[in-house]
Parts: sequence; structure tokens; C-alpha cells
Amino acid sequence: MRMQFHKMHGLGNDFVVIDAREQAIAIEPALARALADRRTGIGCDQLILIDKGASTDVKMRIWNNDGSEVEACGNATRCVPVLLGRDCTIETAAGVLTATLAEGGSTVDMGVPRFDWDAIPLAYPMDTLLMPVGWGELDHPAAINVGNPHLVFFVPDVDAVALDTLGPEIEHDPLFPARINVNIATIFDPSHLRMRTWERGAGLTRACGTGACATFAAGRRLGRLAHKVRLDLPGGSLHLEEGADGHLLMSGPAIDVFTGDIDLAPYA
Repeated sequence: MRMQFHKMHGLGNDFVVIDAREQAIAIEPALARALADRRTGIGCDQLILIDKGASTDVKMRIWNNDGSEVEACGNATRCVPVLLGRDCTIETAAGVLTATLAEGGSTVDMGVPRFDWDAIPLAYPMDTLLMPVGWGELDHPAAINVGNPHLVFFVPDVDAVALDTLGPEIEHDPLFPARINVNIATIFDPSHLRMRTWERGAGLTRACGTGACATFAAGRRLGRLAHKVRLDLPGGSLHLEEGADGHLLMSGPAIDVFTGDIDLAPYA
């Protein structure tokens, strides 16, 4: 069986996108890992499956490059209207999202962040704004769910943190029964900050859209950020805004790099 795909990215967070509306395909964790492998597959941070939505324009499913299926991916969500060529509603495991085309990318309404300990989820109750926990040089994070679970640490210099070492340790800590994404950020002023992310199931990536939203939400909750910000990541910049209704709006680039097809027989 040959499968068609799109290679897309948002700020260097890259995806293999399969449009299953015309060509149905079953994705298992082993197949997701194989296609995501950068030496023997196509290569990506996440594998994205687009299908027909029950009451939305499309449905989106997401697998990390370790084969784990996850609820949300902000950068991939921005790619969907670019792929379709129009504004759209998107069914995800985290709820229905609305995405609007913009020049060079799109804007996505990511909904309202959740801060309750059992919405993250944490293994037991605790304050999620300044958590009384730490790992190495990182301590007192905020925890937020923006469709998937995130920790946010505000630090003086994001480049000085050994995130490649601390990230996997925190991700797999028993405090987080669903594992967790780890973000570190430096605030320059109330409307400008910089961030790096260790993504659950994908490792260090050049950008994380849900991580950007979580970091913005944490900064707003702490009173350190304005309602509109520019957030810089290793792959480029996102613009974030908190609406009067508490919804988080994320705007940024999304690129359809190339299309191709692949023989799935070697991966069966």
C-alpha cells in the first residue's frame, strides 16, 4: 500500500500529515514511530492524521515520534487551515478548536487554560501556580492544561538550563501520571519573552504551540505578562493574546513544505 503525505512545519516543529478523508489508514504506535524516524522513515516530531469530523470540518489525531498518541498540538493545529486552504473547525481529543487562515500561517483559538490539579493531572492535590517541588536548578513551576499537560518554569536565562537532561527526568516523574511537557521561559518585559520546551514523547523541539500557550497563561496568572505578547522560540516567534472571554489566541507561521508518497509495506 502506498500512502500520500504532506511534510509541514510550524516554526521548525515538523509533521508528517496524512489526509485520511479520501484514503483511510489505521495508525498504530509502531507505524507512527517508523514513519517519524529521521533515518529510516520520513522524519518528524509528530505524525498527524486528518479525517472527516462528525460535526466539524475535520478531525485531527496526533502521535509523538515515540508512538504515543496525544491530545493536542498547537503548531500542527495551525497547519490544518493551511492544508485545507480555508478557515475551519477541528475536532481533537482536547475539544473543538477554530482556526483562521492568515498570511503565512493561521490563528487558532486554543480555548481556556485549566489550572486545577486533577485537570493537569497531578498524582495528588497541590497548588498549581507555584508548586512546592523542584528538580535540580528548576523549582516552583506552574502547571497548566491547554489541551495537554504542561509545566512552566520562569528562569533568568533559558540557554543556561540543561533541559536535555532535566526534561526527561521531569517528564517521567511519578507526580505526573500522564507524563508532562516541560517549558522554561525568560521574560524580557511584559510583552516579550523567550521559551524552550522538552516535549512529552518527542524531546527537544524547535517550537511548541501548546507550550507557548501554557507559558503565556502562567505568566498572565502570575501578573507578569500583558494580554498580548510576542514569544520567541528556537524556531521563530508566535504572537499570543488573551481575549476578554479568557480564550487564548495563538498566531504564527505554518508551512506546507512538500508532498510525497511512501510504500508502507516495509513498515507493516
